[in-house]
Amino acid sequence: METTPYILNEYKGFTLQTTVLEAKSFFNETNFCSFPIVKNNKLVGLISENDIQGIDENDKTLENFQALFVLFSIKEYENLLEIIKVFASNETNIIPVLNTSNEYIGYYDLIEILHIYNRTPFLNNDGVALILKKEIKDYSFSEISQIVESNNGNLLGVFISELNPTNVKIILKFSSQDVNKIIQSFRRYNYKVLSNHKEDFYLEELKDRTDYLQKYLNI
Repeated sequence: METTPYILNEYKGFTLQTTVLEAKSFFNETNFCSFPIVKNNKLVGLISENDIQGIDENDKTLENFQALFVLFSIKEYENLLEIIKVFASNETNIIPVLNTSNEYIGYYDLIEILHIYNRTPFLNNDGVALILKKEIKDYSFSEISQIVESNNGNLLGVFISELNPTNVKIILKFSSQDVNKIIQSFRRYNYKVLSNHKEDFYLEELKDRTDYLQKYLNI
């Protein structure tokens, strides 16, 4: 999905001559946790709201507090997943964007990026989200696709949510007229189904057997 149309320039970057008071006023009027500082179209760093609010010398410029700057950014051609990764790894709601000449051209806003992600088929399309677990040496994406598609299902996306030396947890989303058939097929291929589904007749059968056994033991 194309993300460059979502590069924003609503607010111009700070400069080294921006005063502490000006930066405080900016943060009071926006929801950003930090904001870029630019010099000659080059990104100098970002200053956080928490650091700015802790400075009492309102008349001084940001140039005097360069020790507080942090530096992270992303190139304009990066994909959606890489953008989300940078948001998460820096615990931020804004990412400066640079062009191929390393010039500052704007920023990504976390809310806007999440709106893009929400429009992907994995989240937006109707379907069933199934959580599976299997030994890492035995699973494959081709097998997962084959199980869904051989049962007349349509695979919408696959996401690895957890990975360790022995097991892998997978979230997959699919559409199908016979959800139970696909769930049982995964069990036959030794996938453990971790999510609960009303279409899962296997669980109902286990419940009936348990209820019957309980009645028998109470006789």
